[in-house]
Amino acid sequence: MNISLSNLASPVVNLTPAGSSSRTGGFAEAIGSAIGNVENAQSQAQSAASDLLLHGNGDVHTVALAAQSAELSLELFQQVRNKFVAAYQEIMKMPM
Repeated sequence: MNISLSNLASPVVNLTPAGSSSRTGGFAEAIGSAIGNVENAQSQAQSAASDLLLHGNGDVHTVALAAQSAELSLELFQQVRNKFVAAYQEIMKMPM
């Protein structure tokens, strides 16, 4: 059985945001962008709910989907944060 390694996809993923030419501030920008996305999803869910309750605009399904999307984005951000904190703690345990 011969397996050609040239046919396998590269497991390395470029984490640099598109259009970013410098590496300074990349992590801070990524975290700031993620926080902005979570806040945006939450504000959209809140505005959809208030539009439905106060003005009668929209429907229950749209509000439920917006709320679920906001909840999932927050949970994803929390998991990424937890993994980052765990990795940082592991690095700090390493002897120098």
